Order: sequence, then C-alpha cells, then structure tokens
Amino acid sequence: MFGILGAVGALASLLIVLFIAGFGIALCVFWIWMLVDAIRNKGLTDGEKIGWVLAIVFLHFLAALLYFFIGRPKRTMPIQA
Repeated sequence: MFGILGAVGALASLLIVLFIAGFGIALCVFWIWMLVDAIRNKGLTDGEKIGWVLAIVFLHFLAALLYFFIGRPKRTMPIQA
C-alpha cells in the first residue's frame, strides 16, 4: 500500500515541477517579448524607449507587465478581417 502512495506522491511532485518549469519558461518568453517590443517600438521617443528598456531589464517581470498594459501604443485602426 505504501508503494502505491509513494508512486502517486512522486507523480504529483513531477507534475508540480513540470508546471512550475513551464510557467517559468512562459514568463521568460514574455519578458524577452516585451524587451524586444520596447526596443523596436516606433511609437516611443528615444527617452521613453531607454526608460522602458532599463526598467524591463532591472525590474524584470513587473516592468514587462506594466509595459504590456501601459507602455505599448494602442491600435488606432481596427484590425482588417
């Protein structure tokens, strides 16, 4: 009986580790995406661009999240179907 419970516990631990690793990889990809977007953003002045890039580099996910919601320019034209 203890062997089955041990196997279930090991499987649960493995799933938790895989979930955390996947979440970490997703955060890293999001961070890189926001950093590249801030560097290539033509809607920002040079000073704004430098500020956002430095913030994203030093504050990591928090600054990337802030940039995603308030730093990126909004679409002025609707998406064509």
